[in-house]
Amino acid sequence: MDRARHLVGRAAGAALLAAALLLSAAVPPGARAAEHDDFTYAPGAPNGPENWGTFKPEEWGKCSAGKMQSPIDLSDGRAKPVLSLGYLDYSYRPAQATILNSGHDIKVRFMGDAGSLTINGTVYHLRELHWHTPSEHTVNGRRYDMELHLVHQTPANKTAVVGVLYEVSLVPDPFLEKLKPFIERVSSTRDQEQPIGLVDPNGAACIGCVYYRYMGSLTTPPCTEGVVWTVCDKVRPVQKSQIELLQRAVDAVNRMNARPLQPLNNRDISVFRPPFKVC
Repeated sequence: MDRARHLVGRAAGAALLAAALLLSAAVPPGARAAEHDDFTYAPGAPNGPENWGTFKPEEWGKCSAGKMQSPIDLSDGRAKPVLSLGYLDYSYRPAQATILNSGHDIKVRFMGDAGSLTINGTVYHLRELHWHTPSEHTVNGRRYDMELHLVHQTPANKTAVVGVLYEVSLVPDPFLEKLKPFIERVSSTRDQEQPIGLVDPNGAACIGCVYYRYMGSLTTPPCTEGVVWTVCDKVRPVQKSQIELLQRAVDAVNRMNARPLQPLNNRDISVFRPPFKVC
């Protein structure tokens, strides 16, 4: 009798294990990973963008309570032309870099000196770049297909971000094309930083000379404010397949990884448009 009960118990255990494996296989890998993420972009989720500030109120409270949050709509009706901003003052150079799939986005991090951006005499060093699909900022209510963020910091951890907008075209983005094999390599990994050699950020730099400037925040938790935002007016081309490459790599719930627009709250938006130069 004991032996019979033992055999029945083993059979039941095996059946439960088989059922668990079948259930696990039925759930997409991205969905399983997202269950344990600190935040997601899934609308309405407890840790979705509308709830970031209440999900971890002590750490991410600014996401809900902050009055200078990003992204925003860059409306020409609100933007004030400011010639004194001057042409965008940056100088980038190739540097050793790594690539990381966070599950929320694909990040390229610079390990060496990749150059800098100077704003009002303050030098911000380029540290990282990553992509959002679709764009986070809108221009006159229009949302673009993708937005690249070039993240700069000072030694005192002041942050300045340059946003570059993209729209789908038959023309590929050369910078993304060079990174394609590395993005494919990390598409099945999470939080495993891998070296990718020299990367030249000039291929991702702002083109043209018209840009918007305002004070905002990080667009991901903890939504830290005091970030100097520069969003380039000139839109760059990208192929649909390149956007899909980025989307397939991250978790399924984060393939549309743009934070919703935030209230302007009477902030100033400046725009630099040189009066005589066509660019």
